[in-house]
Amino acid sequence: MSVGSKDIEAVRLVVAISSRALFDLSESHRVFETQGVDAYREYQVAHESDILSPGVAFPLVKKLMSLNATLEQRGRVEVILLSRNSSDTGLRVLTSAHHHGLDITRAAFTGGASPYRYVSAFGAHLFLSADPMDVRLALDAGCAAATVLPASAPSAEGHEGQVRIAFDGDAVLFSDEAERLFRREGLDVFNASEFASAHEPLASGPFKGFLVAVHRLQALFPQDASPLRTALVTSRGAPSHERVIRTLRDWGIRIDEALFLGGMRKADFLRAFDADIFFDDQEAHCEAASLHVATGHVPHGVANG
Repeated sequence: MSVGSKDIEAVRLVVAISSRALFDLSESHRVFETQGVDAYREYQVAHESDILSPGVAFPLVKKLMSLNATLEQRGRVEVILLSRNSSDTGLRVLTSAHHHGLDITRAAFTGGASPYRYVSAFGAHLFLSADPMDVRLALDAGCAAATVLPASAPSAEGHEGQVRIAFDGDAVLFSDEAERLFRREGLDVFNASEFASAHEPLASGPFKGFLVAVHRLQALFPQDASPLRTALVTSRGAPSHERVIRTLRDWGIRIDEALFLGGMRKADFLRAFDADIFFDDQEAHCEAASLHVATGHVPHGVANG
């Protein structure tokens, strides 16, 4: 998928993020859970001059927003704050964002209601949240969304600011049709079916739109000097790899690295890739990966009931 000159101005990447994914709000969240909403409001107002520490998704957001300087164009990559806070309690969050140099200009504070309905209204390609219910609602509404797992991994600081994003395949980039067959019939039937269907593209999964937006942004840079790098990290192996490769080719999307692990543990490869974030539908894979890289669980498909 190439980007013609007349389309360049339309190329944007918009990420919506919750306050608890962006910042460490563990202390104030404990106040909310143990003492209720009124005590939480009083706590946040009393501490609104105290700058919040970065949360698990902060390094990713910082790197993404730095692409605007690389492109010498403000707003090409935009991060929008979507929060269950009220405007009163959310003031601390925006103050902290600006203190840390994040050029966030748009936000929605919903006063306890789920903010998922504003994901599509803002035109976001991705929603990151610490609230699994908000993520499920966003996915059900057709938006790419993931629950950011608690921080277990050190921030990715390498690659001179290059943003590295890793994706699982089935139920994330692609539909879960093949995963359903695997769970129902076993590996041999799965491999035989995928081999027979190698020239039939897989249906889209919830993260195809986000991958397309990332790919279009990548196309603004020379391939060998892009500040964005993507990887497919899948449990598939030969012969089921061919259908995946042909599907991406059919979509006109370039994946920089494709790791077909044939059932091997993903976490070690994600650490080697040094992902800024990894998206997977299976909780076990996410928990293992979160020990090494920031991880988003995508509660979609047969693995999630």
